[in-house]
Amino acid sequence: MNNLNEMSLADLKTLQKDVGRAIGTFERRRKAEAVAALETAAKEMGFTLAELIGQQPGRRRSIAMAKYANPADPSDTWSGRGRQPHWFRDALMAGRTEQDLLINT
Repeated sequence: MNNLNEMSLADLKTLQKDVGRAIGTFERRRKAEAVAALETAAKEMGFTLAELIGQQPGRRRSIAMAKYANPADPSDTWSGRGRQPHWFRDALMAGRTEQDLLINT
Protein backbone atom coordinates (compact mmCIF):
# COMPACT_ATOMS: atom_id res chain seq x y z
CA MET A 1 0.00 0.00 0.00
CA ASN A 2 1.18 3.50 -0.79
CA ASN A 3 2.23 5.87 1.93
CA LEU A 4 -0.69 8.30 2.19
CA ASN A 5 1.65 11.21 2.93
CA GLU A 6 3.31 10.75 -0.47
CA MET A 7 0.06 10.70 -2.47
CA SER A 8 -1.23 13.73 -4.36
CA LEU A 9 -4.52 15.36 -3.41
CA ALA A 10 -6.19 13.99 -6.54
CA ASP A 11 -5.00 10.46 -5.71
CA LEU A 12 -6.25 10.81 -2.12
CA LYS A 13 -9.68 11.98 -3.31
CA THR A 14 -9.88 9.07 -5.76
CA LEU A 15 -8.90 6.67 -2.99
CA GLN A 16 -11.53 8.21 -0.69
CA LYS A 17 -14.22 7.78 -3.34
CA ASP A 18 -13.17 4.16 -3.97
CA VAL A 19 -13.18 3.37 -0.25
CA GLY A 20 -16.64 4.93 0.11
CA ARG A 21 -17.98 2.77 -2.72
CA ALA A 22 -16.35 -0.35 -1.28
CA ILE A 23 -17.87 0.32 2.15
CA GLY A 24 -21.32 0.86 0.61
CA THR A 25 -21.08 -2.38 -1.38
CA PHE A 26 -19.88 -4.29 1.68
CA GLU A 27 -22.75 -2.95 3.84
CA ARG A 28 -25.39 -3.81 1.21
CA ARG A 29 -24.00 -7.33 0.87
CA ARG A 30 -23.95 -7.86 4.65
CA LYS A 31 -27.53 -6.57 4.99
CA ALA A 32 -28.69 -8.91 2.24
CA GLU A 33 -26.97 -11.82 4.01
CA ALA A 34 -28.59 -10.86 7.31
CA VAL A 35 -32.05 -10.64 5.72
CA ALA A 36 -31.56 -14.04 4.08
CA ALA A 37 -30.52 -15.58 7.41
CA LEU A 38 -33.53 -14.05 9.16
CA GLU A 39 -35.90 -15.26 6.43
CA THR A 40 -34.48 -18.78 6.76
CA ALA A 41 -34.86 -18.76 10.55
CA ALA A 42 -38.42 -17.42 10.32
CA LYS A 43 -39.34 -20.04 7.71
CA GLU A 44 -37.97 -22.83 9.92
CA MET A 45 -40.33 -21.64 12.67
CA GLY A 46 -43.33 -21.43 10.33
CA PHE A 47 -43.45 -17.67 9.81
CA THR A 48 -42.54 -15.21 7.15
CA LEU A 49 -40.16 -12.41 7.97
CA ALA A 50 -42.89 -9.89 7.10
CA GLU A 51 -45.17 -11.44 9.73
CA LEU A 52 -42.51 -11.10 12.39
CA ILE A 53 -41.37 -7.57 11.69
CA GLY A 54 -44.57 -6.10 10.27
CA GLN A 55 -45.27 -2.69 11.67
CA GLN A 56 -48.00 -2.46 14.24
CA PRO A 57 -50.58 0.17 13.47
CA GLY A 58 -49.54 3.27 15.33
CA ARG A 59 -51.67 5.94 16.86
CA ARG A 60 -52.76 8.21 14.08
CA ARG A 61 -52.99 11.87 14.79
CA SER A 62 -56.38 13.23 13.88
CA ILE A 63 -56.67 16.09 11.47
CA ALA A 64 -57.57 19.23 13.37
CA MET A 65 -60.63 21.16 12.32
CA ALA A 66 -60.10 24.71 11.11
CA LYS A 67 -60.56 27.20 13.91
CA TYR A 68 -59.50 30.54 12.40
CA ALA A 69 -60.10 32.05 8.95
CA ASN A 70 -58.19 34.71 7.06
CA PRO A 71 -60.45 37.79 6.89
CA ALA A 72 -59.16 38.61 3.39
CA ASP A 73 -59.68 35.05 2.09
CA PRO A 74 -62.06 32.91 4.19
CA SER A 75 -60.93 29.74 2.38
CA ASP A 76 -57.48 30.23 3.98
CA THR A 77 -57.85 28.66 7.42
CA TRP A 78 -55.73 27.59 10.38
CA SER A 79 -56.46 25.00 13.07
CA GLY A 80 -54.60 26.81 15.83
CA ARG A 81 -51.90 24.11 15.86
CA GLY A 82 -48.34 24.70 14.81
CA ARG A 83 -46.85 27.97 13.69
CA GLN A 84 -49.13 30.92 13.21
CA PRO A 85 -49.66 31.80 9.55
CA HIS A 86 -48.54 35.23 8.39
CA TRP A 87 -52.09 36.45 7.87
CA PHE A 88 -52.96 35.55 11.49
CA ARG A 89 -49.96 37.40 12.92
CA ASP A 90 -50.56 40.38 10.65
CA ALA A 91 -54.20 40.60 11.74
CA LEU A 92 -53.20 40.50 15.42
CA MET A 93 -50.61 43.21 14.86
CA ALA A 94 -53.26 45.31 13.10
CA GLY A 95 -55.37 45.26 16.25
CA ARG A 96 -57.71 42.33 15.65
CA THR A 97 -58.18 39.73 18.36
CA GLU A 98 -58.16 35.95 18.12
CA GLN A 99 -61.92 36.09 18.76
CA ASP A 100 -62.35 38.25 15.64
CA LEU A 101 -60.65 35.58 13.51
CA LEU A 102 -62.62 32.60 14.82
CA ILE A 103 -64.73 30.73 12.30
CA ASN A 104 -68.41 31.11 13.14
CA THR A 105 -69.89 27.63 13.43
